[in-house]
Amino acid sequence: MSQKLTLHWSPKSPYVRKVMICAHELGLLPQLELVRSVAAMLKPNPDIMTVNPLSKIPTLVRPDGSVLFDSVVICEYLNDLAGGSLFPQEGESRWQSMRWHAFGDGLLEVLILWRNERERAQPLQNLMDAFELKARASLRLLDTEAAALEAAPLSIGTITLACAVGYMDYRFDSFGWRAQAPHLARWHAKLCERPSFKATEPVDG
Repeated sequence: MSQKLTLHWSPKSPYVRKVMICAHELGLLPQLELVRSVAAMLKPNPDIMTVNPLSKIPTLVRPDGSVLFDSVVICEYLNDLAGGSLFPQEGESRWQSMRWHAFGDGLLEVLILWRNERERAQPLQNLMDAFELKARASLRLLDTEAAALEAAPLSIGTITLACAVGYMDYRFDSFGWRAQAPHLARWHAKLCERPSFKATEPVDG
């Protein structure tokens, strides 16, 4: 049996990027076997479904054949495996990190739904307006928290928020988020100097 961790992976997915950043930061890349997998909403992937009936990525198959779904579960598993510090265990730092994680995942959900809607032949304008309203409100709040983000150690919370903001660069370039949140933009630019972020920038193809 292979001792590798098999990760169903795509360079486009912000949720996969979250896992890959953690793997880079924790020194676990040599233990990962990456399987390029397409998980389209309207076309379930039978190969992924052999291990994850939800047909979603990331999906991690462990050496014993057991499977972990969902990016945060996989990230916490990797952190535990490496004895890392990306998941604060107690006190206010834990709750702040988990809050930022939930915020980042929630923002990603809004952005992905927004993108899916705009790709429809006849997008519903009310939905498009609602997604844009939520994204702009999120940027306003995060901009007020930029100093706290910069002062915080790298964690699942800061990683997830950075992945969400990075997804705006990838799929919403014309949205101009940096002009709306200049303090957040400075924090994000500094974080993106880390090798783990440079190595995991989303790409097409």
